[in-house]
This record gives sequence, C-alpha cells and structure tokens, in this order.
Amino acid sequence: MDSQDNAASPAKRARGRPRDWDDKTAQNTIKSLDRAMEVFEYLSEGRGKALTAISSEMGQSPATVYRILVTLEGRGLVEFDRFEQVWNIGPRAFVIGARFLRRTSLVDRARPIMRKLMEATGETANLGIEKEGAVLFLSQVETHASIRAFFPPGTLSPMHASGIGKALLAQMDEARLGRTLAGQTLDAFTPYTITDPAELRVGLEAVRAQGYALDGEEKTLGMRCIAAPVFDVNQEAVAGISVSGPISRVGPEDIDRLSAFVIKAARDLSSAIGGEMAQR
Repeated sequence: MDSQDNAASPAKRARGRPRDWDDKTAQNTIKSLDRAMEVFEYLSEGRGKALTAISSEMGQSPATVYRILVTLEGRGLVEFDRFEQVWNIGPRAFVIGARFLRRTSLVDRARPIMRKLMEATGETANLGIEKEGAVLFLSQVETHASIRAFFPPGTLSPMHASGIGKALLAQMDEARLGRTLAGQTLDAFTPYTITDPAELRVGLEAVRAQGYALDGEEKTLGMRCIAAPVFDVNQEAVAGISVSGPISRVGPEDIDRLSAFVIKAARDLSSAIGGEMAQR
C-alpha cells in the first residue's frame, strides 16, 4: 500500500467499551468477580467482621469467602487483624477512593469555602453529591466544638432524610425526581423522618422557594442540618454543601442566620467551579 492509500484510510477510532455494552446478561458478567465485589462492599459497611459472620450473613460458604478475602488482601483492599481474628477494609481501598475524589476539582475548590463556612457558623461543614439515589459525602471540615456531626468521606446517607439529599432532590426535574423516589424506600430513622412521598414533595417545593433544605432530626435525633445546592456551568445541581450540629446550637431561632451562610457558601462554590445558581 502506498502513502496515498495510507492517507486515504481513516484512522480507527478507539473504543472505550464493546458494542454490546448495554447487554448485562450472564455472558458478559464475571460471576466470581461480582461475588468478590459483593463481599468487598459488604465488608466496607461495617468494622471488624469474622469469617464465619461474613459467610453466614451473606449466605456464602466459608471457603468461598475466605478465598475472596485472601485475594483482596493480596491487593491491599482488605486486611486481617490476627489478634481480633476479624477482617477490615484495607488501606488500598482509601487510595482508590481518593483517586475518584481527585477526578474532579470540586473537593479541592470546596475545602477553603467549607473551612470559612465552619468558622463563620461554628458548626461542621459537609460536601456531598448524589450517587445512585443516595448522598455520598465527599468532604468534611469539623467544628472545634465537643459535640459534632461526623460524616467521613465515603459515607452514604438516604436522600429523603438528609439536608443535602433534599437540597438536591428539590432541583431535579419532575421526571428525574419521579424515577429517584420510585427507586427508594422512605425508611423512618426517627419520629421526625418524612416517609410519605406526597409530604416530601410538598417539602421540596418549600426548599426550592427558600433556597435551602433542613434535616430536623430526621436521620439522627438531636442533630439538625442546613444545606444548599451547588450548581455547575449548565445550572445543574451537582453537589450540596451544608452545616450540621446539635439542636442545642442549631435551634429554630438560628436557622435564618445559619442558612444565609450556607447559601453564600453554595453560591461561592458554584462560582468556583464555573457555575451559577439556577434561575427559577
């Protein structure tokens, strides 16, 4: 083939996935890997699980679970405590998770704004996004006060019982909101949790109107959260920022004052990532 023919031949475009990407049937699933990931995710939800407990609670044979754990241990994803005879999530899991956080500048941009928010309010500042129908907390700046909220990075929380969750739900269009709520069970965590979809929707209308959302002891008794949405360049809500603290410091009389700081922080972070508040 001469150079002219070569020039005429279009270069093959690299593909990131096969043509049958949407085919999720068994032929395209590695069952052993899927089983291993189930064990890995299960272990990540708790602390210190014995082999017998894992196998019993997951309905898997001890031999199968042990092989999975040893394999994951070899990659640093889990580790074994020989003294306690329990398995824990490993340090490599944190490294991989941190790479996910570094994929976007959102967390880096948020840190100084969250620190300023914590100092202005005296309460813990949080950053979270929606991930598969739940709030995934990405970052936190803790208050110096002795009683504080604690949402370490990687924590998942139900959207209907979360200030950030409701701030994000309120910004969804009707179709997306319907799909999100249809895929969730509105579990009650405290007597204050909203479990009626119609009541939740009414609350979301108020969130849209006032620009911030409240979690008033809906997930944890004695704790209150105030959150506002963060928007990207397309005026889409991509995250939520909040402050959370005990009701003794975040009382009804404090909501107007604290919400103003939270809304400003959300506006500042939106600007920092090239976005702006949606016009409604």
